[in-house]
Order: sequence, then C-alpha cells, then structure tokens
Amino acid sequence: MFARPFIDSIDFAKNGGEMCGEIPLDQLPRLKDVLARTVGGLAYKLSGSCANDQYMLMLTLQGECRLSCQRCLGELVYPMNTVSHFRLLPAERLDEVNETDGVDAIEAVQQLDVLALIEDEVLLGLPFAPRHEEGICSPAINGLQQSVNPFAVLAGLKKKQ
Repeated sequence: MFARPFIDSIDFAKNGGEMCGEIPLDQLPRLKDVLARTVGGLAYKLSGSCANDQYMLMLTLQGECRLSCQRCLGELVYPMNTVSHFRLLPAERLDEVNETDGVDAIEAVQQLDVLALIEDEVLLGLPFAPRHEEGICSPAINGLQQSVNPFAVLAGLKKKQ
C-alpha cells in the first residue's frame, strides 16, 4: 500500500524542503475515469523555497499516461512532463494573485495532501479530447456498417399517413 504524503506547506517552503518519488497511477482515484489504463507511474519532485517573504512550491512531474484516442478509440500514450509553480497564501488572499505571471496560488495549510496536489496537476495537464496525430488513426465509425438514414425512415412514415 502506498502511504499518502502530507506536508506542512509553509514549513516545507521555509526550510527548502524536497520530496521526490514515484506514484503508481492506480493510486490516483480521480484519474481512473480519464485513463484508458492505470499502468505505470509518475515520477515527481516537490521542492519548497522562500524568497522576499513569498513561500513557493515547485512540482515536477514526468511519466506517461495512457488515454483513449477520441478519434479511433484506441490507446494513446500521452507523455507527462510538467513543471508547476505555486505561491502559498492564506485563504483570504488567494484572489489577489495575478494569473498572468505563470504562478498559481494555493492555500497554505498545515496538512497539504501532496498526492491530491499531484492528481490535480495531472488532471489539468491532460488534453480535453486526446487524439493521435493526424494520419496515424482513422475514425472508429469507418469500421461500422452504414445504416439506413433515420430521417429517411421518418419521411417514409410521414408519407403513409
């Protein structure tokens, strides 16, 4: 069983903490509905820093997620290689953050669930409608038989009345 890591976010940042490891994808329950298969894992590195009275966290994720291609419904290997920066703020100051500087703000808490933070970043980093590159696959409908146009059936019923 994988132990859920928790940190005191301000203390972690103030002391320049560093945590790294690998998380099995099957330990991220919110991803189970998004992924085609939950095999493998993601390597992560979480580091804290403090500069100019600003407490920061940096999260690096590397690995692969297996998604379902929305064009052919086949498996698609999606590389995950992200670096996210977070400014730690009290809850009442979260709305003061300028979103254009590339730094997200999260609430500074004593029990920050690192696994939930990683899961959030993975979900935000995945494409909404993943597809293979153009020309690699074809739409899944190509293999299906063409059926009768449902509007033609309705038109036939209308003529019978």
